[in-house]
Amino acid sequence: MSESSSTPLPISGSPSGDDGDSYDLTDDLDLGFDGAEDILRSWRRGMRPDPDLTVSEWADQHRKLSSRASAEPGQYHTARTPYLREIMDALSPRHPAQRISFMKAAQVGATEAGNNWIGFVIHHAPGPMLAVLPTVEMAKRTSRGRLDPLIAESPALRERVNPARSRDAGNSMLSKEFPGGILVLTGANSATGLRSMPARYIFLDEVDAYPASADEEGDPVTLAEARTTTFSHRRKVFMVSTPTIRGLSRIEREFEASDQRRYFVPCPHCGAMQWLQFERLRWDKGQPDTAAYHCEGCEMPIAEHHKTQMLARGKWQATAVSADPHSIGFHLSALYSPLGWKSWAQIARDWLASQGSEEMLRAARNTLLGETWVESGDAPEWQRLAERREAYGSAQIPMGGLFLTAGVDVQKDRIEVDVWAWGRGLESWLIDHIVIAGGPDDPACWDKLTEMLGRPWVCSNGAAMVIAKLAIDTGYEAAAVYAWTRKQGFEQVSPIKGLEGFNRATPVSGPTFVDATIGGRRLRRGARLWSVATATFKTETYRFLRLERPSDEDRALGVLDAPGTVHLPDWIDTEWLKQLVAEQLVTVRNKRGYAHPEWQKMRERNEALDCRVYARAAAWILGADRFDEATWRRLEEQAGVETRPALPREQPTEPAPSATPKAGSPSPPRRKRRTYTPNFMRD
Repeated sequence: MSESSSTPLPISGSPSGDDGDSYDLTDDLDLGFDGAEDILRSWRRGMRPDPDLTVSEWADQHRKLSSRASAEPGQYHTARTPYLREIMDALSPRHPAQRISFMKAAQVGATEAGNNWIGFVIHHAPGPMLAVLPTVEMAKRTSRGRLDPLIAESPALRERVNPARSRDAGNSMLSKEFPGGILVLTGANSATGLRSMPARYIFLDEVDAYPASADEEGDPVTLAEARTTTFSHRRKVFMVSTPTIRGLSRIEREFEASDQRRYFVPCPHCGAMQWLQFERLRWDKGQPDTAAYHCEGCEMPIAEHHKTQMLARGKWQATAVSADPHSIGFHLSALYSPLGWKSWAQIARDWLASQGSEEMLRAARNTLLGETWVESGDAPEWQRLAERREAYGSAQIPMGGLFLTAGVDVQKDRIEVDVWAWGRGLESWLIDHIVIAGGPDDPACWDKLTEMLGRPWVCSNGAAMVIAKLAIDTGYEAAAVYAWTRKQGFEQVSPIKGLEGFNRATPVSGPTFVDATIGGRRLRRGARLWSVATATFKTETYRFLRLERPSDEDRALGVLDAPGTVHLPDWIDTEWLKQLVAEQLVTVRNKRGYAHPEWQKMRERNEALDCRVYARAAAWILGADRFDEATWRRLEEQAGVETRPALPREQPTEPAPSATPKAGSPSPPRRKRRTYTPNFMRD
């Protein structure tokens, strides 16, 4: 070996020999081709250490916002949302935190902070990364609408991730490969995606919208976090969400277990540091445009134009002690939205608009304040319901009922059936209560239930309706239920299974094919089963039962019942009313000490409430929650009624002269607009 080849090469940008002469790498390597200079530049670039940046510093240098994904395209500036700086920096490798939770209002920039983290990992801290969205479909939309622009608009990322249209399979809709790592996107509803790979980094976005279980294999957050086990202290888990219901909210549970950091900002008048609370946002009665924040120190009103300076001088402060020293949490409301985003006046207007509607008020509390909603699970008094019973007259289906569903509860010695009529806004009427004696072991009992499927119920105008969808519980004697439903077919009958817990986004899921034992034979995938989050529909039923009814004077002025109003006939007995309100929502604690709401029976019998939930699930399966105006119109035409005044039909406009086709030229074909038609309305 020559002396020159054994001499270690210096790694500075301009190496030199001992004699002071300039050093040429090609002398030692004796490369006989013109690419020596390119290799030298690559070698120098590879030996140069990466700059020690935090996530926020990286974003300020390299992140470009696309017009496809941002209302303010161009260079990213953390100074626009200074409250995100510490959150992003906690995601940097040198920060000791391993679990970072962010409970926040809508539209405060949290998702962009997560995208900055993704870009930082691809560029400066490569490793396996898993991003989880509520569903696989949302993961695909995020990939197209956010990640592809993130990579395309930032040169530092574009040179590390191949274009999605290239022949390289490393960049697909749900997988982005880069030197030293890979980013995989999946949905919380896919257990396969959650256990597909080990991951050093996990980004859990909108965790409160995750299903209770991923393909019935367990909590999605737990499944995802199990992917980080092999990375020990080097892992990072970023959990972000707008909260939902107290006791059910995953992000609230994580925040309360953390050090609960709040963003304190100074008063421009007295300098008192405080975190912004909605109770101190005040305005003149009926004039939300006068909204101003009142300092808790000097009580002086603070105009919104001070917000930019206040945010720039703000800082995060912990308000609790975390049970895990590596777990930190942040909370932020819409009061901190920068100028040009959500103004204090707009927050006041939205809050006023939500009054009078429990659903709108819940949404306002979640999306504006970033706080959980406390469900009212108090059962209405059965005596109050008895006083509100109505005389339907000689007709069984009052005006407004447009289709029928039935809920069936199977007991040991009987089958109970409640038939409900449904109208616009999920207004409902109890039409019939039937008890079939005999139980599931008696064939005659099932024959009577079959006869009921073809039985007509009479409307107020003389028209007749049959049950559009019957939902029957499989919790007792499932084999007998499956055998009967297979004989009837799945068009009119849906076997269901009640699940514990809430799921507002998708209270009914399925159908799934399950094995069934019928006639002593085990049939693989022999039954089609729907899963129902019963707690969601019980909460909705109690909320509907508490709706106030218009007074006689209001009715004379044309005031209609509120959407969701439940009408009960005068022939129903008090025992049925007591069964309808037999449960109550209570707060219990699990083995780990976490509180969560749970429905518990206050009396032994609750068949009326169960049948109501099953009938409501049948309406959901039919698509009543998703009917458009055209569908409701067709239902009215079938029933021969009109429950709402007709909308004025648009008059055709004369085409412009330039748009008139020339003589002899073919006219373009007109596309027909397809409208949704539920199965029970089709011939």
